[in-house]
Amino acid sequence: MSTPAFSSPVTMADPRWKPSSRAPLLWAVNAALMWIPVFVAQVVWAVVDGAWTSWPHVTVFAASAALALAHVLVVPGWRYRVHRWEVSDTAVYTRSGWFTQERRIAPISRVQTVDTERGPVDRLLGLATVTVTTASSAGAVRIAALDTEIADATVARLTEIAGRNRGDAT
Repeated sequence: MSTPAFSSPVTMADPRWKPSSRAPLLWAVNAALMWIPVFVAQVVWAVVDGAWTSWPHVTVFAASAALALAHVLVVPGWRYRVHRWEVSDTAVYTRSGWFTQERRIAPISRVQTVDTERGPVDRLLGLATVTVTTASSAGAVRIAALDTEIADATVARLTEIAGRNRGDAT
């Protein structure tokens, strides 16, 4: 099997910037908040059933606790080692995920909007997510868990670069 011929070699470098050092804490808090309804449902089930220590309750609780601990303690660090981002004069690059990893490259000429999102936990930690909406069926490119100042500077830079670009964003 031969490799396809290209006119010039292209080197795909990983994006160089990490999210904020507070990103693992954000992801851990969000994961813990997600598990609260699961444990509340288990308590309700045990109260309604009236058998707190029966094997189904203990088994489901133990499995839930193990998964929750992994989700809260292991996954945020793993995600932090994977997540990267970069903005150049020609494109926005991201790498994200933890189990399934995704690399996205969005040409500046395709940028339609640039938004900043700050949820309650993000605001508490001084973080924000920058969303770059493009004319792509793959959806927007998200740069998660940036320090607020860096997010604002990134939005300003992307807006300025996109304004110079004469692409039609379609």
